[in-house]
Amino acid sequence: MREFYMTNNTSKIFFTFLFTHLAIWTLIPALTNQNLPLDTIEALAWGSNLDWGFNKHPPLSAFSVELFYIIFGNQDWVYYFLSQIFVVTSFFVVWKFSEDFFQNKIHSLIAVLLLEGIYFYNYTTPEFNVYVCELPFWALTVLYCWKGFKDNETSDWLIFGLFAALGVLSHYSFVYLLAGMDVFFLYMILKKKINFKCLVSLIPFFLVLLPHLIWLTENDYTTITYGLHRTGTGDQNFLNHLFHPIIFLGKQIGILIPFFLMVVLLASKFKTKFNFKDKKLLFLLTINIVPIILMFLTSMLMGVKIRTMWMTPFYLFFGVLIIYIFQSQINLNKLKSFISVFLILFIFSPFAYAYVSITKTDKRTDYPGKEISDLVQNRWDKNFSNKIAVVIGDEWRAGNLSYHLFSRPIWFFDKIPKNFDYAGGAVYIGNKEILKEVCPGIFGSIKNQGICMIGSK
Repeated sequence: MREFYMTNNTSKIFFTFLFTHLAIWTLIPALTNQNLPLDTIEALAWGSNLDWGFNKHPPLSAFSVELFYIIFGNQDWVYYFLSQIFVVTSFFVVWKFSEDFFQNKIHSLIAVLLLEGIYFYNYTTPEFNVYVCELPFWALTVLYCWKGFKDNETSDWLIFGLFAALGVLSHYSFVYLLAGMDVFFLYMILKKKINFKCLVSLIPFFLVLLPHLIWLTENDYTTITYGLHRTGTGDQNFLNHLFHPIIFLGKQIGILIPFFLMVVLLASKFKTKFNFKDKKLLFLLTINIVPIILMFLTSMLMGVKIRTMWMTPFYLFFGVLIIYIFQSQINLNKLKSFISVFLILFIFSPFAYAYVSITKTDKRTDYPGKEISDLVQNRWDKNFSNKIAVVIGDEWRAGNLSYHLFSRPIWFFDKIPKNFDYAGGAVYIGNKEILKEVCPGIFGSIKNQGICMIGSK
């Protein structure tokens, strides 16, 4: 009966899943966290002082949170909601994409439900960051690239170029997807199965990227330097070229264990013949496997660490690939076991998140950001008549002030630019011993942090 219901109500089940996922992963962190996560506060700090790039990342994550701040203000649940909008949008795009690959809609449903077996798409999603920001653009880029190949419509190629640029503006790891797609482009060109209309996609791609490229040249390519620093570039020895890629592969296998457990429960056997003349299969391989191979080669050739979270969008279409390869072996009579494991993972993951959030009290999300901001505001009001216009300090402490203070002050990392014109006062936050020595205004200490206030009496 359950199998019959699923087979005949796939769309209803899919949209129920999307809504439930969005609701659960918005409510759980909103109810159990005292403060927004680090990367979200960081993006909000950048958003208060928007530019076409920042010291760590390109600008799209900051643009996204700042738009929601303009609409909703400093309500924590909004940014958990924003994160889930990005996640479920990517799920929906995967669903639409898969319709071209499966005749049976239940295969499309399974391809998306399998993603709940990968913790990138549940446990880590409350923290809106550059990797979550990539997700819908990764999915949309794949969708419109495929539509471009299939229909060769100018509009599809233009939209493909737009979403590809937005993906790069989310995080530079997006280029691994584009490199994988280039392999397919090359294959199609060699087979003379594509004309050069696809090149029109370069117009929106470079137009959208141009402001960021200009910013990069004017700021000494700081985001690229930061990315290389995060990999450990410069500290390698010969063994790094061996150990780092092996560690990378081990982590990917561990991440995918629940995913493949769910696949095993569905398949009656795992025998299949690869038809390398199958354009659909080749496309799925190039968008799923080639980017991972390229990331592995990056680690091996450069001897660098690959941060686990960088792989967040890489597996979005993994369910489509696996189901496409083994669809003839998928036994729909085994759906009961599959759904049981899916529900266990679907329920366990938010419970585990809530348990950790409530029981562990030394996390970033336990930081008393609002309390500190209220204390700063009270001291400010007792001493000065103007508003707090800027805050200076690292993205975490000063970013929390920028987010929580009523005046939404502009954030700067270490100093206010000489030519920056602002009306109001400034608050520095940081090491209390250092600030006490250099503060030209009123100094104070709040929660073991130094505060220097400079305003008008």
